Amino acid sequence: MKKWISSFVILGAALTAASAAQARDTKHLLPIAAAMETADTQEKLVGSVKFYFGDQKHPKVLDKLGSDFSNRKTNAFGKSDETACNWAFLSALVALEQRAISLGANAIVNVVSYYKKNTHSSQSEFECHAGAVMAGVALKGDFVKVSGK
Repeated sequence: MKKWISSFVILGAALTAASAAQARDTKHLLPIAAAMETADTQEKLVGSVKFYFGDQKHPKVLDKLGSDFSNRKTNAFGKSDETACNWAFLSALVALEQRAISLGANAIVNVVSYYKKNTHSSQSEFECHAGAVMAGVALKGDFVKVSGK
């Protein structure tokens, strides 16, 4: 009987530890500039669409073509939170860029973090949430044609 009870105690502790590890949801505010300067970002973005974050000044909007958001997750296992977050950020940017190109936009303005539909507007940082095995970034913006681009 003692052996049986000990087994349940050990199993309970293991399940509690595993569920706590999986439930981690650490919020990070990371620099946009650093993420935009990575080799992966330079390689993956087409470059024909300019991103303007938060209330960043941008050329005059000639035509607004729509708004949308991109919610991307990536495998964070074995990676630092920053590395995983930068990858999820890049994935969200690529998705927004592809949508902009399909609409004929040359810029995306008012780009904000939109994690779980909570807006975080900044010219210098994006919001990412990292867990034990996944990291996620959600971005929202307006697809536009701007002058002088």
